[in-house]
Amino acid sequence: MDFSIGELARRTEVKVPTIRYYEQIGLLPPPPRTEGQQRRYDKNGMARLAFIKHARELGFDIEAIRALLSLQDNPDQSCSVADRIAKARLAEVEERIASLNALRTELQRMVEECASGRVAECRVIETLAGSSHGHGRLVET
Repeated sequence: MDFSIGELARRTEVKVPTIRYYEQIGLLPPPPRTEGQQRRYDKNGMARLAFIKHARELGFDIEAIRALLSLQDNPDQSCSVADRIAKARLAEVEERIASLNALRTELQRMVEECASGRVAECRVIETLAGSSHGHGRLVET
């Protein structure tokens, strides 16, 4: 069964311009076209697009996806490259989590120290102005 680009977009929840972009950069092979030049995708094209979409949802960049697709296309290779790509992405995620945890801690401290007093003593305003990091205080007028 073949699908138009619109049907492929609907079934995979990937926008038509994104599908065209993936074709343009070589992640999706150009599909056969009808006599009227309409793209026609088969189940393999749909599966490949689903793979790309899932990889993007996990935060893999285009080059990592390109490498993973190449591995998928050549299944007799060692999966050490795939492992290395996934470990690098995991390290990025762990770094982002650490950053978000630090952000949460700072925001919690700001909120706890504010206690809904007057703006002149507001820790949220003071912290954002940089005084808690040695960057100077807001000048009161």
